Amino acid sequence: MRVQNTQTFFGAGLKRFGLCLKRLKYARAWISAAAVAGVLLAPSVASAVTLISQGYSTDAVLPAGAIVSLKKDSITDVTSATVSNVASTLGVVIGDGSSQLSISSVGKDQVQIATSGIEQVLVSDMNGTIAAGDQITASPISGVGMKATASAKVVGVAQDAFPNSTAQKEDYKDKSGQTHSAKLGQVAVLVNVAYYYKQPDKTIIPSTIQNLANALAGKTVNALPILLSVGIFIVTLIVVVSIIYALIHSSIISVGRNPMSQSAVYRNVIQLSLLVVVILAVAVIAIYMVLRKL
Repeated sequence: MRVQNTQTFFGAGLKRFGLCLKRLKYARAWISAAAVAGVLLAPSVASAVTLISQGYSTDAVLPAGAIVSLKKDSITDVTSATVSNVASTLGVVIGDGSSQLSISSVGKDQVQIATSGIEQVLVSDMNGTIAAGDQITASPISGVGMKATASAKVVGVAQDAFPNSTAQKEDYKDKSGQTHSAKLGQVAVLVNVAYYYKQPDKTIIPSTIQNLANALAGKTVNALPILLSVGIFIVTLIVVVSIIYALIHSSIISVGRNPMSQSAVYRNVIQLSLLVVVILAVAVIAIYMVLRKL
């Protein structure tokens, strides 16, 4: 009887020990799941924090949000990005401690540069208002971006519209010294430095004619002036062909009827040829004025 009670006691103890192990296993599994969930949720909670940034040396004052480019012949020094060094665009300046992982090198006067993530970037409306999805490139103002309207190196894609509540009106001078006004502020940008190729606008004008019109006018020409110029050219061509046909036809008839009238025929040919040249000159001038002024 005593042996049976001992066996019963040990059996119950083993059963309780197994139950504790099972509970401990579930507890460990719950803790692991909670830890994984914490890691997965951390980026969403800190979505405004850059994952990684790198320190670069600079000899200029670069505020957070400024667009920077690598200095010429350097891989460690940066400066404010402008249209003159846009090809070397690197990223955006962020504040110290704004990234989860910061890489710093030996040297003084360093700034942390983000090359990915969503950052608040200094922009202006000097190249037009910015809408969500527009490409942002460097502008003539040092460190300030603008909407990319042509193929260029860009720092990323705007996530919001600008001007917004941060916009302030500022004056700036262009290369010729003329003063202009623009709104400056910040907008959220998905930083991804790349080369942006602008797709050509859909138009009824063939690219060959468009390029010829742009070359003649020295600027990009809209469709309406090109259509007017084509109309002038067609009318001029019809008039010139009609004059030449009438000239040839009347000369043949005159010579056939009176062979002695060759001198008069030559005189008419010279006069009508001068008329054709004048008509062509007037047409060319008219086309040039239409392309330049309209």
